[in-house]
Amino acid sequence: MLKNVLLEREIYASEEHKMMQEMIRDFINNDVIDHIDEWEKNGMVSREIWERAGELGLLCMDMPEQYGGSGLDFSFSALFIEELAKEGITGLGFSLHSDIIAPYLLKYGTEAQKQKYLPIMAMGKMITSLGMTEPNCGSDLKAIKTNAVDKGDYYLVTGQKTFITNGYMSDMSIVAVKTNSGTEKEGVSLLIMESKSEGFEKGIPFKKIGMKAQDTCELFFDNVKVPKENLLGEEGLGFKIMMTELARERLSVAINAIGGAQGAIEKTIEYTSTRTAFNQPIAGFQNTQFKLAECATQLQIHQTFLDRCTLLLSNHQLTAENASMAKYSATEMHSKVVDECLQLFGGYGYMWDYPIARMYADNRVARIYAGTNEIMKLLIARGLFKELFQQMKK
Repeated sequence: MLKNVLLEREIYASEEHKMMQEMIRDFINNDVIDHIDEWEKNGMVSREIWERAGELGLLCMDMPEQYGGSGLDFSFSALFIEELAKEGITGLGFSLHSDIIAPYLLKYGTEAQKQKYLPIMAMGKMITSLGMTEPNCGSDLKAIKTNAVDKGDYYLVTGQKTFITNGYMSDMSIVAVKTNSGTEKEGVSLLIMESKSEGFEKGIPFKKIGMKAQDTCELFFDNVKVPKENLLGEEGLGFKIMMTELARERLSVAINAIGGAQGAIEKTIEYTSTRTAFNQPIAGFQNTQFKLAECATQLQIHQTFLDRCTLLLSNHQLTAENASMAKYSATEMHSKVVDECLQLFGGYGYMWDYPIARMYADNRVARIYAGTNEIMKLLIARGLFKELFQQMKK
């Protein structure tokens, strides 16, 4: 088994981490696994599972206790991401909620905004989403067209967002908008928008290749009134805020990838050890052994790098370049590992009832969202040639 060949991971070695891991696994086995087929059929998970996660303290874990969090560091959130990924569970948009939206509010929100939203987010009684991507632009966030017109004590927002994780179930979304459009002060700002607002509409969840239990959808804004007190951070600084916080989002995607790769390998070891061909277990063939040896090696390399990145993030030292490397490399590795593992399942690997089939369909989008892997390479290259680019501008 994998534990026989992989190094012990110091990042999860404390008693607190072991207790948390046990609780997470109980949560998955008792509250999640039996509902996956139902959630996929419905195109979304239940609100009850969000509240159950909140009851167990699994949401917003690294938020301060004064705001309803557990006051833990990011490594506990990372552990939760990995454990869900090992079982191929993709419908639960907990990480976006806890590891992206909550930190936005904690770092840039007013005290009133923190008190209003963070406690009920930690309880799972408010589901959140992030409105960045638009039909006309994906990774190019400066090109957004959703417009917010200053009307004195409120903004009037018109526009559209797409591919929004947790979109259909979300009660609140942090939305990127253009402010002061057409003027010298034009820029991107972030607004806290509640879905109950008049003019805020949601599209029907998309029918996707994978992640069928995730309620990804479009959001529409038709002259939505957003109070000025719902501005997150300063006006015009939304792009800077998003660029600063994207490192955590991309690391979260990378952590999900190594968890998914580990789960795929473990399930394939189990399957090939029991499935026979030509009077011997499939694991008895050298090709099977070599393929899984290659996969396990890549997993070990990425675990080591990602554990280092997790520590850096916990200490607020993770750079955009390191996060881009993690996201790009881990998701590429994940795709290759799942593809190799599915091949070893033979025809059964193509059957939806087998977790490896779900994993194969679900993982593909990771090379696209949170910034495409092509954009990740561009960001890494900019870091490599930073001095040259600065000289060229002079």
